[in-house]
Amino acid sequence: MVIDLKTLTIKKAHEAMKAGDFTAQELAQAYLDNINPELNAFILIFDDVLEQSKKADERFKNGTAELLTGIPMAIKNNILIKGKRTTAGSKILENYKATYDATVITKLKKVGAVFIGGTNLDEFAHGSSTENSAYGVTKNTYDLERVAGGSSGGSAVAVASDMALVALGSDTGGSIRQPASFNGILGLKTTYGRVSRSGAVAMGSSFDQIGPFAKNIEDIKIVYDCIKGEDKMDSTTLKNGRTEELEQKIDLDKKMTIGIPRHFLQEGIDADVMENFEESIKKLKEKGYEVKEIELPNIKYSLAVYYILMPAEVSANLSRYDGVRFGFKKEGENLLEDYMKTKGEGFGKETRRRIILGTYILSAGYKDAYYKKAQVLRNIIRKDFEKAFSEVDVILTPTTPSPAFVIGSKGDDPVQMYLGDIFTVSSNVVGNPAISIPSGFVERDGKNLPIGLQILAPHLYEDVLVKISDDFLS
Repeated sequence: MVIDLKTLTIKKAHEAMKAGDFTAQELAQAYLDNINPELNAFILIFDDVLEQSKKADERFKNGTAELLTGIPMAIKNNILIKGKRTTAGSKILENYKATYDATVITKLKKVGAVFIGGTNLDEFAHGSSTENSAYGVTKNTYDLERVAGGSSGGSAVAVASDMALVALGSDTGGSIRQPASFNGILGLKTTYGRVSRSGAVAMGSSFDQIGPFAKNIEDIKIVYDCIKGEDKMDSTTLKNGRTEELEQKIDLDKKMTIGIPRHFLQEGIDADVMENFEESIKKLKEKGYEVKEIELPNIKYSLAVYYILMPAEVSANLSRYDGVRFGFKKEGENLLEDYMKTKGEGFGKETRRRIILGTYILSAGYKDAYYKKAQVLRNIIRKDFEKAFSEVDVILTPTTPSPAFVIGSKGDDPVQMYLGDIFTVSSNVVGNPAISIPSGFVERDGKNLPIGLQILAPHLYEDVLVKISDDFLS
């Protein structure tokens, strides 16, 4: 039978496999047949996909199948799967095979999910376009001349182009939400500590979070419910549940109040993106939501705080790739030359830029001037959000100031590239959950390009994001 991948959901696929309409192997093969190499969404396709799906079929036969059993997933290639090559988009890890499973992979294996392959990303997740990968540029689903977004561009394109039913990405400053917006799908950045980072190649350890991509909110929730939870392998994970004080804060059965930080939406946004945002607000008002203007006095500093603290963490995290312990090595005449040649040739331009910047920030005489001040400001921004969430239930912004840009158009101007993260970085700075959902299209060069609406909620309130997303999209 022909499987309609465009309208397929996790529940539809589960019911069909349960009823015997198609097998997990047939479903996996349908996705494998639909992979478009021109989009360059995958760094590698796994050679045991049909073997994985055969085991899923056995679970359907013996009655132990769960909702995610046999569901084809794409996994960002910075998340470890034992025995699989995990490159993090870098030459320096081109031949590294994972020696253990990331915690999220262990959870997904337990329920019988099928992993199609490792998706392309900006090197070590350093970027907003997937142009910085050592394995080529991933192209946008809607326009091959434009970027997929990043750093999880491959995962977003895999889902948007029906090469996987759902996918995992990682989000350090918008790396799930921005490519979700650029490709017309949903992407969830979870509360910091809600999903284990064990087995994810570290970028900025106080910012990174793993989260799902999907084409509908129900699938987002199903994957999130599977991967969330406390993990002894990650000391930053949070205990399950919320405090009684938080439980009383938001009543999901009542219409909620949405906060709009209009003072932050005055400059740098394309006119048609802003027009779409106003239409989105109107739509939520019509569904009974109250809308209130709010002040986030220091949110404008979020990007600066992020681009001080994140490179500092990058510098520390990438110091281990020295050509001695594992990964790519380039021989020199002595140990220092080994290090210089290995890192000079193994790391790409953007990664080298961030290492240099981070090392400078952490150096003697500058740590107090930059790093410590940024940490103080991070706490001030966090308090601003806490105050705002005492007045409103969620905060709304566009996901990005523009639709996907043309490949190569920002390569020589990293500051312009960084400014594209203006709306997404704040939730990583403060650690609260945020989601990007499709809000419509804008026209560029004769093509309709998708854009997204970002919803931010208080810590641990992913269920609020799910409810509002469901209301908006229904």
